[in-house]
Amino acid sequence: MPMEVVREVREDPPEELEESNWPAKGGYAWVASDVREQSSLFRWSRLLNSWLNCTPVISRGVSGDIVSLERVSAIDRVCHGQEGATEKFFYMYMCHFSQLHIRLPFDDFTMGVLRALNVAPTQLHPNSWAYLQAFRILCESLYLEPSPYAFLYFYDTRPRRPATWLSLISRPSISRLDAFSQSFKHFKDGYFKVVVKEGGEPHFLNADGSTKFPFSWTNNPSRYKDMGVEELSSGDKEVVGMLLRFVDKLPTKGLVRVYNSVHPIIDIEGHMAQSGKKNLALFQALRKEMAAKAKEAGKTGVPNLQESVVEVHVHGGTKRKAELPPRPGKGKDVKKVRAAILGSGDGAGSARGEKLPEAGLIELPEICVRKDISINLPDTVVNSIDNMEVDHIVRTMVEFGSKALVLSRRVGSFYRREVKEAGGLQDKVDKLAEEKAALEKEKKSWEAERKRLVSWKCCKLSFISLSLIGNCK
Repeated sequence: MPMEVVREVREDPPEELEESNWPAKGGYAWVASDVREQSSLFRWSRLLNSWLNCTPVISRGVSGDIVSLERVSAIDRVCHGQEGATEKFFYMYMCHFSQLHIRLPFDDFTMGVLRALNVAPTQLHPNSWAYLQAFRILCESLYLEPSPYAFLYFYDTRPRRPATWLSLISRPSISRLDAFSQSFKHFKDGYFKVVVKEGGEPHFLNADGSTKFPFSWTNNPSRYKDMGVEELSSGDKEVVGMLLRFVDKLPTKGLVRVYNSVHPIIDIEGHMAQSGKKNLALFQALRKEMAAKAKEAGKTGVPNLQESVVEVHVHGGTKRKAELPPRPGKGKDVKKVRAAILGSGDGAGSARGEKLPEAGLIELPEICVRKDISINLPDTVVNSIDNMEVDHIVRTMVEFGSKALVLSRRVGSFYRREVKEAGGLQDKVDKLAEEKAALEKEKKSWEAERKRLVSWKCCKLSFISLSLIGNCK
C-alpha cells in the first residue's frame, strides 16, 4: 500500500516569494559565515503576525506606537546595517521576548551594557542576555540600582574575528550567576526588524539623532579582562560588594522566569531556597537591611518588586493580578506563608513531608498517553499559551485540531503498513521455524547414521584383527 503524502499549501504574497531571486548583499566578509548565511523564519509576514498575536513585546504602560515590528526580506541578514533604510531600525530575536522576557523600550541599564560592549542587541548571545536580565531582577529585589559596569565586573569578553555572537564569560570564583543554558539552541533563524517610529525616538535616539546603543552589528566589540574594583564608581562598588556576599551560584533561569511572575519576591525566594539555604537566609536578611536603608534615604524610585515586573496575562482573556489562596490556619503571617511555600518550617505541608509546588509558576499536570510516550512542553510554549487571549486560543485549537486530523491519517497509514509488514514477517518466522524443525529432524537421522557407521567400523576392525591373528598361527 503506497504511503500517503501530505503537502502543506502555503499562500504567501507574490512579492515575498519573488524576494528569493534578489541578489545577495555584499560587504560583510568581516562577519562569520554562519551568521551572514542564516536566513530568518520571519521573511514570511504570516509567521510574524501569528507569533506577535500571542507574545507581548512592549512594556506595560508604554504605547505600542513607538515601534513597528516588521518582517525581514529573503536576503536580509541579522548582521546587515541600515543601507537603503528610510527609518532607523534594529533586529531582535524571538527568544528575547518569549524566553528571556525582554520588553521594549530598553531601560538605561540595558542600553548602557550594549554601549559598553559596543554590540547590537542581536550581536549579544542570548545566554549573555539572560545574565543581564537575572542581574537586573536580583538588584531590584535588593533595592539596588543596576549599572553596566557593576554587571560587567563579573564577566570577561573575548571578541572573535570574523565577528560572531559575543558571549560573556563568567570570571571564576567571582561570578554569582550560573548559565541559563549549557547550549542555547534554535534562536538564530528567529529575527525580525524593530523600526523606530516618531513616537519612539525619545526612547531610542539622542537629541542629536544618534542612537542610544548600536543598532547594527559592529566589527570591534569591546574586550574586557579582569576588571579591577578600582575601576568602579562608589555606587558600582556597593552593588558588587553586596552580590559577592552570596556564597552559592544563583539560578539564572529561575531569576529570568520571575519576569513572568505575579509574585516576584515569593518566586525569587523559592529559587533561592532551591540553590541553597544560605542564599535564601542571606537574601532575606539583605533585603530587610536594604529596605530599611532605602526608606531612611527616601529612595522611592528604587523598585521593590511587590508587583509583577511585566504584564502578566491570565486565562479568561482578562488582565488581573493573581492572588494566592490563603492556607488554612495560617492567617496573615507572612513568614508562615513563605515557610509553607518553600516547604520548610512548621507548615502543614512540611510537617507531613510533602513537597509543595513552587509559588507563582505555572504547574502543568503530567500527561500520560502510554508508557513509552511522554509529552514535554518547553517554557516558550507555556508562556505563549498563558499570554494568549481567548479568541486566539480558540483559533489555535481549531488550527491544531485540523492538523491533528491530517496527522492521524498519516499515523493510520503508517499503522496499516506496520501491520502488513508484521504479517509478512510472521510468515517468514513460521517458514524459518518449519525449516529449523526439518533440519533438526535431518540432524537426528544423520546422528543415528553416524552411530551405525561407528558400530560397523568397530565390528570390521575386530573381524580383521581376529583374521590376522589366525593367519599368524
